[in-house]
Amino acid sequence: MGIFKKNPFGHNLFLKKWLIRILGLITHSRYKQFNNLQIEGSEIIRELPDKNVLFVSNHQTYFADVVAMFHVFNASLSGREDSIKNIGYLWRPKLNIYYVAAKETMKKSLLTKVLAYVGSISIERTWRAGGEDVNRQVKFSDITNIGTALNDGWVITFPQGTTTPWKPLRKGTAHIIKRYKPIVVPVVIDGFRRSFDKKGLYIKKKGILQSMQIKEPLEIDYDNESVEQIIEKLEYAIEQHPSFLHVIPEEELAEYEKDHKKRQYSYKGDS
Repeated sequence: MGIFKKNPFGHNLFLKKWLIRILGLITHSRYKQFNNLQIEGSEIIRELPDKNVLFVSNHQTYFADVVAMFHVFNASLSGREDSIKNIGYLWRPKLNIYYVAAKETMKKSLLTKVLAYVGSISIERTWRAGGEDVNRQVKFSDITNIGTALNDGWVITFPQGTTTPWKPLRKGTAHIIKRYKPIVVPVVIDGFRRSFDKKGLYIKKKGILQSMQIKEPLEIDYDNESVEQIIEKLEYAIEQHPSFLHVIPEEELAEYEKDHKKRQYSYKGDS
């Protein structure tokens, strides 16, 4: 790889590789030492093509979720079996992994700008901005950028667009699936909300069992299934369909509701 080679977004791949190595080294203990990350499905990662793969996941923190996926995906590609043991997998990371994130979030600090350089496809949220509900048109350039990333590699997206569980999935994800016809791989995570703060930057509690289940790619009829049918299929796949509510422990539901009310109060205070 040439030292000046860039990806389709103009990011220098040599610099990106070193940023992934450094950030990976700093964050590894968050999933292997202070807390324990239980992984299932690493063999599925190794069977995927190099590009046009869309990972669809539930969302619990701003950054800890996606950082964990970078670890798991690279460890799996290096032959680890449901493990991120031996951090040597970071020496040759997969450089065409991208993730969808809110543009306003990725511009807030030097750290978020570094995280954006590592692989963010920054989009303008059409439903929320600055802690308030909005109603904006989808930017065509945002959709095009996601298509560019899929054409170059793998894309991670959180279709609920929020860390609050059980929220409806955004239809934009289904439109992207119908348009670009990627292989869609569901990922279900848990434990990140309990072990990290909302942003996923600080460890809130140690000794938490985190989990990441990578499921088999979905069977989707891109041409004949409707947007609504694809959304429902995704909801079941990432276990965010309302029918899953009855299997959640009561203490977790109480924690979710408490956290949601706290955020609502903070938003009102900012207005």
